Amino acid sequence: MKLRKSEVIYARRRQTLVSAVSAISSILIAGSGFMGSGIAYLAATKTSAQVFIFDSAKRALDNAQQTFTKLGQSSLQKGFIDETRLDQAQGQLKVLSSLDKLPELDLVIEAISEDLAAKQQLFQSLDAQCPAKAIFASNTSSLPITALASVTTRADRFIGMHFFSPAHIMKLLEVIPGVDTSITTKDFAIEFGQHLGKTVITSKDAPGFITTRLGMVLLNEAAFALMEGLSTAEEIDMGMKLGYNHPMGPLALADFVGLDICLNVMQTMHDWFGDSKYRPCPLLRQMVSAGHLGKKTGRGFYQYSGVA
Repeated sequence: MKLRKSEVIYARRRQTLVSAVSAISSILIAGSGFMGSGIAYLAATKTSAQVFIFDSAKRALDNAQQTFTKLGQSSLQKGFIDETRLDQAQGQLKVLSSLDKLPELDLVIEAISEDLAAKQQLFQSLDAQCPAKAIFASNTSSLPITALASVTTRADRFIGMHFFSPAHIMKLLEVIPGVDTSITTKDFAIEFGQHLGKTVITSKDAPGFITTRLGMVLLNEAAFALMEGLSTAEEIDMGMKLGYNHPMGPLALADFVGLDICLNVMQTMHDWFGDSKYRPCPLLRQMVSAGHLGKKTGRGFYQYSGVA
């Protein structure tokens, strides 16, 4: 059967994208927290590229290497990877404590905290050090991609790639082009995400995109329900788990994400949209002020044992 001209063009374009993804030889993950470490592990196990993790703090880099090892051992025990491939992936990983004299990078994925100024400062530094061909991606879950791209000289090669935690397990990837992102960059990000085994959805560039905008409103409303004494944290979560088939209740999920992150995201959406429905719950603000940030501090909407 003869293919239509449009089908031939699409097939050739797809093959070009596949070749571009396969040709990636060097990836930098900027940020060595749990998310950054997870993305690094994913990139090392799903590609043949050299994967660099950058962080200015040596302790953070040490923790990242330990996290990489733990993820590998867990995957090995569950049969998701064999020893030979895991050894190869570990050999592909290198850590960097400075942005001076960076290798010839093809792709940079930023995964630091949700702070617009901090991300912009990092991207300015990376822009000055990286080759013009390198594509920049931000793992931000809420900040406008266009605002991040604006501080670089490569807005056409800048895109949002929102991974979900844990990055090596969660199936979804949200791709967000900025105002000046080229179609080539968008298509590359989608193809790269699929190469990593992700199901990819796309969103226009608006604070919170699709998933964070919807999900955080639920978490925030659950905090309001608790603050107003509508029910207990346990019953609010049980209602959403059994009534809506959510795998985790919104308050438990907020603790897992980190209440400080939830507050920052809600404040970002409130500032950008100017709509009262995004107003952060006062209880959420109070808990963050008290240092009760969720699972990572041992106390949030719930209490957790074994956390310092």
